[in-house]
Amino acid sequence: MSRAAVWLIVSAAILFSVGAAMVFNTTAAEIIDRSLETSTHAALLKQIAYSLVGICGGIFVYRWGYANLIRYSFPFLIAATFLLSLVFVPGIGQSINGARRWLGIFGLSFQPSECVKILIPAAFIYWYLKQEKPIALAPFLRILTWLSIPIALILFEPDNGTTFIIFLLFVCLFFLTRIRLLYWALPLLGLSVLGSLAAYQMPHVHNRIQVYLHPELDLRGKGHQPHQAKIAAGSGQLWGRGFGESLQKLNYLPEARSDYIAAIYAEEMGFAGILALISLYIILASSGFVIAMKAQDKGAFLLAAVITFLISIQAFLNLGIVSGLLPSKGMTLPFFSQGGSSLMVNIIALFILLDISRKQACLKY
Repeated sequence: MSRAAVWLIVSAAILFSVGAAMVFNTTAAEIIDRSLETSTHAALLKQIAYSLVGICGGIFVYRWGYANLIRYSFPFLIAATFLLSLVFVPGIGQSINGARRWLGIFGLSFQPSECVKILIPAAFIYWYLKQEKPIALAPFLRILTWLSIPIALILFEPDNGTTFIIFLLFVCLFFLTRIRLLYWALPLLGLSVLGSLAAYQMPHVHNRIQVYLHPELDLRGKGHQPHQAKIAAGSGQLWGRGFGESLQKLNYLPEARSDYIAAIYAEEMGFAGILALISLYIILASSGFVIAMKAQDKGAFLLAAVITFLISIQAFLNLGIVSGLLPSKGMTLPFFSQGGSSLMVNIIALFILLDISRKQACLKY
């Protein structure tokens, strides 16, 4: 096993272990504070259950091989698109907070859009490897049209956060595959400028921007979470209040166990703890990119790079939202916050990187 693979496993294991402790910490406090008739260990056991399912799926992918994942990415993407359509079927899809993103399976909820984050890049990579170089405009537009179908379903759920992440993955892939800027960058720039100007004229968009810049303007609505997150992070100061001593987790900060768990962590562990957390993500990302750079074929390089970028950008966006640098939007912290589907897919992604690293070692020796 390569040194990069070892650091990848160690950093992910530490993130999951600390995250599981924080999930138990926040959920147990909520249950006790509200006098709920739920076990204080329920969320922790569910998190462990999701991780075990993810490990089983990861072992399967590890043995099956990344090359087969790329080769059969289109059939898997079609299956995932079918699952995305099922979330809109009453009795099958689950509606939570006004969004239909989940399927109920054996008492556990599953979010099909999480799988699409890997399958769409894999399908694009498969298409790219079959093309003649340089890429012509017509086939490029055709593949984007096909891949836009699952993206449209995700947008209708609605799940703007996942849609934005997939968009960033496309930009990453376009750079790595050296697709001509004329095909995508210039049209994207023009649409972004026009869309921004049009959106800013809409009253609700203008209000959301104002709340993002000044959360105190709407403390009973959209500004509540960002404002409470800042209070939590600021209360931690340098060394934190101590593990289990957070006050904001006592129903002051909604979604404390998932999207805003880093704020509770910052309150309890302080700036030093957050610095250690960011360092772990830097180690994980660096290890993933080292594996990508040492890949022996183009497909492995692209898949390893985009998976590492996927994990890294989710961590960056979550921490940016919690700190108030980015607008509030539902986004889990990889391997750390509560979110079963996200955890499973991230674990599987980790095993894909390990398989690519293993193939490097086999070819080297």
